[in-house]
Amino acid sequence: MYPAGMNYGRESVGLLPVRFVWSHGGRSVYLCASFTGWAQWPMAPVEGCPTVFQTVCSLPPGYHQYKFIVDGEWKHDENQPFVNSNYGTVNTLLLANEPDYVPTMLTAQVPPVASMDVDNDTFQRAVRDCQSQLVRVSDGSVHEAFPRITEAELQSSRLRISGFLSSHAAYELLPESGKAIALDVELPVKQAFHILHEQGIPTSPLWDFSRGQFVGVLSALDFILIMRELGSHGSNLTEEQLETHTISAWKEAKSYAERQMLNHGTVPTKRLVHAGPDENLKDVALKILHNRVATVPIINSSTEDGLYPQLLHVASLSGILRSMCRYFKHSLASLPILQLPICVIPLGTWVPKIGEANRQPLAMLRPSASLGAALNLFLQAQVSSIPIVDDNDSLLDIYSRSDITSLAKGKMYTHVKLEEMTIHHALQLGEEPSSSYGFGNQRCHMCLRSDPLYKVMERLSRPGVRRLVIVEAGSKRVEGIVSLSDVFRFLLG
Repeated sequence: MYPAGMNYGRESVGLLPVRFVWSHGGRSVYLCASFTGWAQWPMAPVEGCPTVFQTVCSLPPGYHQYKFIVDGEWKHDENQPFVNSNYGTVNTLLLANEPDYVPTMLTAQVPPVASMDVDNDTFQRAVRDCQSQLVRVSDGSVHEAFPRITEAELQSSRLRISGFLSSHAAYELLPESGKAIALDVELPVKQAFHILHEQGIPTSPLWDFSRGQFVGVLSALDFILIMRELGSHGSNLTEEQLETHTISAWKEAKSYAERQMLNHGTVPTKRLVHAGPDENLKDVALKILHNRVATVPIINSSTEDGLYPQLLHVASLSGILRSMCRYFKHSLASLPILQLPICVIPLGTWVPKIGEANRQPLAMLRPSASLGAALNLFLQAQVSSIPIVDDNDSLLDIYSRSDITSLAKGKMYTHVKLEEMTIHHALQLGEEPSSSYGFGNQRCHMCLRSDPLYKVMERLSRPGVRRLVIVEAGSKRVEGIVSLSDVFRFLLG
């Protein structure tokens, strides 16, 4: 894949990997170039070197122009070849696999050079400078000199965050405009999951008109169970039945099965978890965490004048985190806990290192793995997403529990064989299928182990982002995963 805005067709051959480096500091750095259509392409800080940013692009031979946006300002690297052009002063790059190619209409102040690694000398020097900031501990090993805080500072930060959540109510999460979707329990399950997929929501409250109340929640997990039932040899649910099989019928059958399992002590009973508009945000967050649900409906249960209960909003940890980030944005200095790199705090699930036999392994799959293997992991490992990696464990994509609802489009679910369909094929069935992996894959939201907690919180608070994959800078080798629930469990102690 190419950065957004590139005009090169898939048939292009001879693409060359080029690393672009900005080694002059900044909080956020973007690459803008002729091969991105001058759109912004994010650059990641180098592991352990927060002042050095890099990204790798696959480019065809020829002449390219580029510059940087550093903290909102246009910049060019004076240590690299640069020219004056229609876009102001820009850096230049000539990939010399086309000897007859000569750039025109440019006045070069420094001659363009052929290079497979832009600013490599500066990059290596910057890395050496950063390595000088490492510390050697008593056992002889070398570790990054990350900031530390005392237990008192940790508890003080947690107390302030808890105080904020306790003093703000659920009704403050309501957007100025928007919609809250509830499904009728008499809808066919196939139609219901199609609605979930089209609306891009993981769950929906269920409304029972006959009882005049909300009675439950439909989630992607229900569809996973239905898919497993359809794929089992003993399934009694045919294609025709699924077309007319209602949510209430499915829930009744599921409830009966769970009650049977409960008699053997294997599964707990479940009830509708909801909150009132006046409940504080801390209680709402704890309800989500303790009940292991993705969302909590905010319901006004007032029945004055014979009115039905009103669904005001569907609260999530993302919305609560967003309000928290806005509130503390300008007072980070008073919250040391938010400035800690995520690698030094007990946060998320990490790939076990040698000698860490007791650490829970991180569930990952290859693109060639079966859809059935992914569904088994969702249910058995109780995870909501699975990083999809190559043979070097570098991140290619991510398959989430809610992605399974894409099979509700048309009648796709009726002919899917779980053990024959690959994860790669399943990902292509979504609204925005990827023909290959790499640049432009906005499904993969990433962070680095050296990123401070507040930066991770800001990314997780964006709509549609439920977890970040922790990757190694450059190689994108998966090191761990951190979710919304991980952050709240840590913050609330």
